[in-house]
Amino acid sequence: MDHPCHKCGHNTEDGKAFCSECGAPQIRVTIAEPSAEPAPALDRIAAGLPHEMERVSLGIPGTILPSSSFRALRPCALAAAVAVLSMFLRLNPFVAALGAGFLAVAFSRRSNPASVSNTASGARLGALSGLLLFGVSTVLQTLAVALLHKGAEIRSVMMDKIQQAASRYPGPDVQPFLDYVRSPGGFAVMLVASIIVGLVAFVVLGGCGGALAAALWARRNRP
Repeated sequence: MDHPCHKCGHNTEDGKAFCSECGAPQIRVTIAEPSAEPAPALDRIAAGLPHEMERVSLGIPGTILPSSSFRALRPCALAAAVAVLSMFLRLNPFVAALGAGFLAVAFSRRSNPASVSNTASGARLGALSGLLLFGVSTVLQTLAVALLHKGAEIRSVMMDKIQQAASRYPGPDVQPFLDYVRSPGGFAVMLVASIIVGLVAFVVLGGCGGALAAALWARRNRP
């Protein structure tokens, strides 16, 4: 079956790629014009996106989403600062750590009464304040050693305490232990061990102080 050429009008047999008269191509591709309105499926997807995003956000664990952890840092830092000041006034460091945990809960409840709901939350605040107290006090002691050259004094104090503790438990192994501690390597090991013990003690005591404060407030508010 023939059809007229779109260029010269000459009858061209169907299936031929070019006109035998003018050589114009006979295979033409027609592109459909896009619709002005979006497809119904796209409309449904676009309308459902806000609901899907809300459902996904609700399914994310609370540890990934922003929480109130940064709000708890301020009262804990303030409690640690008060405890550091009390240590400069010759308060026992372990008592200061216990007080820091107590003060952290008190300061937190003062700014937000609902921030501490049970003893577990109070213990967490107290432990954080104890950790901050240990970090600040360690930095200050390090600066004192570096700037005021108190390394020899601190070493002498530590050796005196070790000797006093060893004298309470006399035995054949005490003198070799003291000789080991007096060596540079032994003193470094004892220093690291004391830092680790101090860190654990400050965190635990701070947590105990925070739990105690939370328990007292819960008992006070109990009808």
